[in-house]
Amino acid sequence: MLILSRRKGESFWIGDQIKITVLSQRSNQVRIGIDAPRSMPVHREEVLRRDDMHPEEKHLEVTLELADVCD
Repeated sequence: MLILSRRKGESFWIGDQIKITVLSQRSNQVRIGIDAPRSMPVHREEVLRRDDMHPEEKHLEVTLELADVCD
């Protein structure tokens, strides 16, 4: 794994088509911008993991999340 340190407004490139820019940072959250060709898919890891679950596991996850919000 390559580890880079960047400040707000700084960027780095992956190959010659993908530009990653640090937009902001608040406590433990970093916002990044990704400039990539539309033909290149960009996915968040948690969405990919969720989509790999079985349908009954998805239902359980949503039920638990809604219960947490209602408390």
